[in-house]
Amino acid sequence: MRYEPISNELFIQNRKNFMAQMKPNSVAAFNSNDIYPIGADSTIPFQQDRNIYYLSGVDQEDSILVLFPDAPKPEHREILFLKETNPHIAVWEGEKIDEEKALQIAGIKTVYWLKDFHKIFHELMSQSETIYINTNEHYRAAHDTETREDRFNKWLKENYPAHQVAKSNPILQRLRSVKHQLELDTMQTACNITEKAFRRILKETKPNIWEFELEAEIMHEFLKNRSRGFAYTPIIASGKNATVLHYIENKHQCKDGDLILFDVGAEYANYASDMSRTIPVNGKFTDRQKQIYNAVNRVKKEATKMLVPGTLWAEYHVEVGKLMTSELLDLKLLDKADVQNEDPKWPAYKKYFMHGTSHHIGLDTHDYGLLHEPIKANQVFTVEPGIYLPEEHIGVRLEDDVVIQENGEPFNLMRNIPIEIEEIEDLMNQ
Repeated sequence: MRYEPISNELFIQNRKNFMAQMKPNSVAAFNSNDIYPIGADSTIPFQQDRNIYYLSGVDQEDSILVLFPDAPKPEHREILFLKETNPHIAVWEGEKIDEEKALQIAGIKTVYWLKDFHKIFHELMSQSETIYINTNEHYRAAHDTETREDRFNKWLKENYPAHQVAKSNPILQRLRSVKHQLELDTMQTACNITEKAFRRILKETKPNIWEFELEAEIMHEFLKNRSRGFAYTPIIASGKNATVLHYIENKHQCKDGDLILFDVGAEYANYASDMSRTIPVNGKFTDRQKQIYNAVNRVKKEATKMLVPGTLWAEYHVEVGKLMTSELLDLKLLDKADVQNEDPKWPAYKKYFMHGTSHHIGLDTHDYGLLHEPIKANQVFTVEPGIYLPEEHIGVRLEDDVVIQENGEPFNLMRNIPIEIEEIEDLMNQ
């Protein structure tokens, strides 16, 4: 791994928190992700399943974590099953995790090779009554691909039909949404790398540069700072492209007088950052661009203040909608009749601001978190209002990542990333 190791204190505590919520006499299993083929002998670069990583810190393929808090044998209460390594594998693929490294990374003492999994797991199942399976139940999840975890869960139910089945997901949704300080420190590192990349592109942006050239500049800075790359597919959208919410082609030339919307974030140690900024190609905002930009920035600032413990996510979005409605009325993009006659299910402001304002962020860009439960301290949210005017070729979105505080306004992990018009223009024209 290229990133600095996270203290195993985090993973030890995460497992304690998870096991404290398991039913008596139960086992939980978590699998690493597959390495997915592209064609011939090519594969997509490996990315670890977020749940096994959250509970162990193991960032390696062909790994299984088993938790059995009530195991008759104390050494079987936490077990890692790992791919067996040998000198041949070390030559071709590099060193793999062994018992000593597993203890350093995860704080787990019991390690077996995968070839022994079925024998040992059968023993554990004969001593337990309930099995916790790991399923992805994120509200945005929509995948057709069968994962390693899916295949494991199928095998489990076929071979141990008498066991009660429970779900790990409800426990993890709550645990993962509230961040440990070590997680917040890691996310701050990801945001700091994103800041470096943004400051780099402020110097590089000029008329006729291509969107993909700017993408390359960002990636350069990410890789140079020990990030694996983008936490999600980057959006670098100039002119009218910025009014397409999920424009990811990044293939057009940036024209004098246009704005460029950047929605990018560095990944670091599997943790995500998520930033949006909008800048002028030529280094100077027009008066009209300033009007739209400042309206979005005002909504962002006021929306951020609302993110306090006890707030309900759905109610928060209603209040942000009111802020945006007021700004759109001042801009004369809406009139009072539009608001009076609006459909409550799709308010008038949605014509120009059609996406949500905030989502959980952490190990995933759209991280785990139960949106029907009140917001809690140490959860991390994005704040990302926008205004999109296709007929004017203007799209503005501004986004920061903020940590909910027990008292007071959220702490902005992106507080040092330029956002005010004057600072952006000054940096672009130095």
